[in-house]
Amino acid sequence: MALVVVCAFLCLCCWVSFYFILCNVNGSRSYEWNCRLVTLVHGILAVCITAYIGYVDGPWPFTYPGTKNTPLQISAMVVSLGYFIFDMAWCVYFRTEGPVMLAHHTMSILGILLTLWLGESGIESCAVLFGSEITNPLLQARWFLKQTGHYGTLLGDVVDVLFVLLFVVMRIFVGGTMLYCELISPRPRFFIKCGGVAMYALSWVFMVDIVRFARRKSKTWQKQKRDHQETVAANGHEGKKD
Repeated sequence: MALVVVCAFLCLCCWVSFYFILCNVNGSRSYEWNCRLVTLVHGILAVCITAYIGYVDGPWPFTYPGTKNTPLQISAMVVSLGYFIFDMAWCVYFRTEGPVMLAHHTMSILGILLTLWLGESGIESCAVLFGSEITNPLLQARWFLKQTGHYGTLLGDVVDVLFVLLFVVMRIFVGGTMLYCELISPRPRFFIKCGGVAMYALSWVFMVDIVRFARRKSKTWQKQKRDHQETVAANGHEGKKD
């Protein structure tokens, strides 16, 4: 366990160092821009590692929850633990996130710590990391498109649609299936099951916000479509008069 603590601290130092390097390289950009670059890199890295764990290295999380942690699972959790501690500290210092996101980071940190301390259920933690981080690159891409003035383009619409679809599929449907397998299995400990319920409940809190966003986006698209049709009709009418 002492080695795990040391590795987690080193990962934290690496994420902090990476952030400060970006701040020096991108001096003209804001602190949030550079922090989101760190978040983007972590999201891609976490998805790649946990996807390999789930689909190649194993075991399959839906069938074998509560099994002993493997070295690769520990490595993935330690890397993400260092990132979540960094991002949590950054968000608290700059006061950029609300209570829901802070609760997500807190539960992620506590969940990883508990899994590392127990030495089991690492495959479920990696599955949760995969499901939660797979939408992260799209979320960051959306923010970067806004900052660069390209959010109102077709690319912005594609990113929004993919984000909503991925969130619903992975966090709600796949996440719900994962939670069901976790709860009916006798292997995972009670605290791990409680953590799974809490994370899934938090996904539904995010889901409420996403539904509101999807409704606003749909109304915006409908208004743009009506405006376009009215413009075409008006242009056609003027053409006939000429």
